[in-house]
Amino acid sequence: METLFSGEFLEIASMLGEALIETFYMVFFSTAIAYLFGLPLGIILVITEKGHIAENLPLNKVLAVVINATRSLPFIILLVALIPFTKLLVGKFIGTTAAIVPLTIGAIPFVARMVETSLKEVEWGLIEASLSMGASPWQLIRKVLVPEALSSLVLGATITTITLIGYSAMAGFVGGGGLGDLGVRYGFYRYRPDIMLTVVVTLIVLVQLLQMMGDHIAQKLNKKN
Repeated sequence: METLFSGEFLEIASMLGEALIETFYMVFFSTAIAYLFGLPLGIILVITEKGHIAENLPLNKVLAVVINATRSLPFIILLVALIPFTKLLVGKFIGTTAAIVPLTIGAIPFVARMVETSLKEVEWGLIEASLSMGASPWQLIRKVLVPEALSSLVLGATITTITLIGYSAMAGFVGGGGLGDLGVRYGFYRYRPDIMLTVVVTLIVLVQLLQMMGDHIAQKLNKKN
């Protein structure tokens, strides 16, 4: 009986470890790619608004509408709607690699708005001072806007990562892999409440650790302290 229990425990631990690795894989790459596109989009949203360093209201309004439209879609709908595109891009629509596609596309507009909010916290006086000293728009972005908003940007990245962990769990319903897939396949379909509870507790602990780490890094980078 003890051997059977030990074997079952090891099996669950093995599945949990594999699911954790898959979740880290999905979330890491989707967050990285989302910031690759979302960070410049957020910067453009800020600098093209009225009265800013590169005012362009038509571009600003069009970009805002596109971002808002994408953000308004529930992730589960986006997940299904992107199946043809995902299959075209990676050759399949299930699995951890395939899940990165909808996770990334769903996160890009979210990242853009998070970046926009962070950059708007930079005091306008700092921007005016830099402009008066002859700084170009690119220099102002690189040496003033982004560095001054770095603490807030880290907090935004933390929130984005945590959000994507939740999205990745939803991706498990369509065979996306990771902790969500483990909970659905073994916890739900096989009526294993112990596995479902293990997945839930793991997700809670993971989110708490990420939030604590993000808060700590942001606190260290906060220039107002």
